[in-house]
Amino acid sequence: MNDLDLGYFFSNIHDDCRVQCPECSDERKKKNVKTLSVTIDGSDCLYQCHHCGLSGRYNRPSITKQVQPQKVRAISVPSTSDQELINNYLLSRSIDPLSVTSYPVVSGRKYFNGSGEMDAIGFVYGDREAVKWRSIQGKHFTQDGAARTLWGIDQVKDDAKDIIFVEGESDLLACASAGIQNVVSVPNGAPQKVSNRKVNPEEDNKFAYVWTARAKLEKADRIILATDFDEAGLALSEELARRIGRAKCWTIDYPEGCKDCNDVLKHHGTEYLRKLIEGAKPVPLEGVYSADDYTNDIEHLYKEGIVGGASTGLASVDGLFTVVQGQLSIVTGIPGSGKSEFIDQLMVNLASREGWKFAIASFENPPPLHIAKLSEKYVGKPFFQGKTDRMSGEEKTDALKWVSEHFLFLEQRGGESATIDSILDRAKQAVMRLGVRGLVIDPYNYIQQSSEVSNEHQGINEMLTRLVTFARAHDVHIWFIAHPAKMMTNQDGSTPVPKGMNISGSAAFFAKADLGITVHLDKDKNVEIHCWKCRFKWVGTTGTINLDYDIPTGRYSDISYGDFEPTMGKGRPNDWHETGDDWDF
Repeated sequence: MNDLDLGYFFSNIHDDCRVQCPECSDERKKKNVKTLSVTIDGSDCLYQCHHCGLSGRYNRPSITKQVQPQKVRAISVPSTSDQELINNYLLSRSIDPLSVTSYPVVSGRKYFNGSGEMDAIGFVYGDREAVKWRSIQGKHFTQDGAARTLWGIDQVKDDAKDIIFVEGESDLLACASAGIQNVVSVPNGAPQKVSNRKVNPEEDNKFAYVWTARAKLEKADRIILATDFDEAGLALSEELARRIGRAKCWTIDYPEGCKDCNDVLKHHGTEYLRKLIEGAKPVPLEGVYSADDYTNDIEHLYKEGIVGGASTGLASVDGLFTVVQGQLSIVTGIPGSGKSEFIDQLMVNLASREGWKFAIASFENPPPLHIAKLSEKYVGKPFFQGKTDRMSGEEKTDALKWVSEHFLFLEQRGGESATIDSILDRAKQAVMRLGVRGLVIDPYNYIQQSSEVSNEHQGINEMLTRLVTFARAHDVHIWFIAHPAKMMTNQDGSTPVPKGMNISGSAAFFAKADLGITVHLDKDKNVEIHCWKCRFKWVGTTGTINLDYDIPTGRYSDISYGDFEPTMGKGRPNDWHETGDDWDF
């Protein structure tokens, strides 16, 4: 087995155990015999098969998250069902009962709030993980247990080239009735909070099923998104494409009057539904499009106007720039200027205010120390004992829980050098697992260049292109921290402010950045935030602002300028910013 196969195999094993051997179990008559012993030793998996002799040690590239996996409690499933009731329900939806017998569908009497006890159809998830019930009459729903996995994923072949996502169990059964294989239904439907076809960050945790099914999703050539054709369904499709990767996602165009696969089956029949799935087209990455392709976006602009990105949580910084998913920020500054601390502050603010989640590849901050720093900014008290009161044990526990819910840490525990491929591979897993919207890589000089590039400039240019492509494909904002070349001091002893063209290695740092930021300390140790590039004027502007910095807590805050107080919030950046030596209000 290669490292990729081992990674898939060991990713969900957390304790010492015996499992089926991936090397020889398929070739044996007794395929289910567990002959592979696995021992967990930190990040290492020690394994040995007592049948074929497969053995070794696998070091898992780590995505550290300070929580234990939730245990699923088995629930009671009806042992007998009224098959006639089930068949009549399926036939009412034009589904052939004989073609879907392999899917676990049960029946029973269930209580629905506001309507009392009614006959219902139940869809069984996993190994007694949950039963989702739907009433025979009307559209009443309830659930026993908690569905967390894709319905039908166990019937998807390990070597499936196409996997079709639908929004409901009836849509899956409609596809199966038409002879379409490898179909899965999402466990919790479309997200409830949607804006301009985007999922609210509060809904992110509902997509854990993508991470659970990643082994089969990664092996598939195409993921066909056949979600409902409404605002929530389109938002679901967008979020799935963001997590899985737009490059391998395809979509379908429903005929007029149909909003899902079951509608197509009822109104147009099995052959039409099969051809609809077969005729799926790639999710656009880049190319040439007509104005009609942007209808929804234009309607949103007409109703809402141009809005900026998410608030940084600092009013004066909002006047300089906001944060937009799918963009690349290049951050620089001389050593000790507070680059990493400032980005930590932005992450804490975005997590607190907007519910964003982040993946961090920090080569100079060990995760335990980094978690302590994030906790300080969250609580507003020092983590360690010092001259001021430190956070209490209760505050520490609350902070650690909050950090665990919003941050993943990408580590290189095996001792190998980090490459842009290894970072983005783990970042993609983080998008799948937690739905991260922000990625921090800190700093650039720890990343090993490819041996195939002829010079540093070419290597940096290709690396930044990879980052931009990843940001666009997964709708993630990337902060990439890079040190400047050594700066000569001025005659008065001060250090010039480094900008994009001063970053060591290549002018590509300036060219490829959507947003260019410098964190600088002047000769009096005052904090300056410089924006030296802003590709889009609705995101921000070039200029400079000053911030206060509290050493005990590592917190940045706005400076009060007499009677004038900058206002904070989303939307187009306000006009409070410094340009040159003048102030514009």
